[in-house]
Amino acid sequence: MLPRRHPLFWIPSLYFAQGLPYAIVMTMAAIMYKRLGVSNEQIAWCSSLLGMAWVVKPLWSPLLELAPSKKWAIVTFQALGGACLLAAALVLRGAGFFTFSVAALALLSLASASHDIAADGLYIGQLTPRQQAMYSGWLGTFWNGGKLFVQGAVVVLAGELEARYDVRTAWAVALALPGAALLLLAAYHGWAAPADLRADPADAASRQPWRTSADVLLSFFRKPGIWLAIVFVLLFRVAEGQVQTIGRLFLIDDRAHGGLGMSTLDMGIAYGSFSTVAYIAGSILGGYFGAWRGLRLAMPVLILAMNLPTVTFCYLSVALPDNLALITAVLSAEMFGFGFGFAGLVMYMMQVVAPGKYPAAHYALGTGVMQLGLVLSTMVSGKIQASLGYHDFFIWGLLAALPSLLLTFVVALPGKPQQATLATGATP
Repeated sequence: MLPRRHPLFWIPSLYFAQGLPYAIVMTMAAIMYKRLGVSNEQIAWCSSLLGMAWVVKPLWSPLLELAPSKKWAIVTFQALGGACLLAAALVLRGAGFFTFSVAALALLSLASASHDIAADGLYIGQLTPRQQAMYSGWLGTFWNGGKLFVQGAVVVLAGELEARYDVRTAWAVALALPGAALLLLAAYHGWAAPADLRADPADAASRQPWRTSADVLLSFFRKPGIWLAIVFVLLFRVAEGQVQTIGRLFLIDDRAHGGLGMSTLDMGIAYGSFSTVAYIAGSILGGYFGAWRGLRLAMPVLILAMNLPTVTFCYLSVALPDNLALITAVLSAEMFGFGFGFAGLVMYMMQVVAPGKYPAAHYALGTGVMQLGLVLSTMVSGKIQASLGYHDFFIWGLLAALPSLLLTFVVALPGKPQQATLATGATP
């Protein structure tokens, strides 16, 4: 039998708990609010605001150094996340459900972003470099496992319950289920996660975390070519950030409004099965492709692949198919392209943005910039779609991808991939 503190006792469950709330906030919430009759503009706006927690999380990470331990922070934020989901489930049936549920999800996003910092810190602090490399594959697998649980099992459950009860009851149960799961995971990690202690108070970095943070920020912005790199990272997901949000609303919207009119159950089947597998396969193959060709040659192809989802939605908005197998196949191509292309951004941040005095912290700043680009593009997507309609909006998505493609001929791109110094990947 494995020892109690063996990494496989806590790494898979820890990163499952990391992926689960992110998928709820950034994916499931949009589907839920669409089914509850909220407008596309409101959904896009609140989705962007909820995503801000992952943009600014590096700014409060020094405060977590004051916690009794990273294990304490992990258990606390998992329990808080579970409580937020149960609270959102309770208010969903009452008046003012939108305002109160968004407030609960906002607190969930803050708890989840804080949990990310503590979880990555525990992983890096408790494992040797060899172990970090050995178990790095488990991170992405179980992070995506949390995403699959939400997009597949939870959304399918909501679809089944919609057929038996009213929509609000169905989604209240769909929120309560992962809420209970997070509470159980908090209790489990109270036992399974390895104990760690806060740094010695006599240590200067522990006494003055903000001074270290200032040095991290200053050294980041003093890097040669960093401002062009920031622009590139910001623009990389501009098209995808708009299309991913509106695309799901298009799938649900009535055919009279230009959508496909898919049921919640069909959405869960389409996105929670083959599409998730295609995303994982695309991510793995994209990494191998980048390593094989080097970023300088691979990046244009990776950016084109990143925008394959826009092409698929252009097709769906013209053909308006009603065959679930065909729609699932098209959405699988969408997710494969997204995973394949996103690997390029992860490699760019690891090989160009992160290297230096604080590689882990600078990589975290890079992911914050990436999330900011996603949030800003999501924020405006609702108004653009309302003005253009679905088909023309997806054409606009193709045009929005051009700036990042053109920048590949300007930004510094290494010809051969360097060895990554980080154990964890970016949050998609």
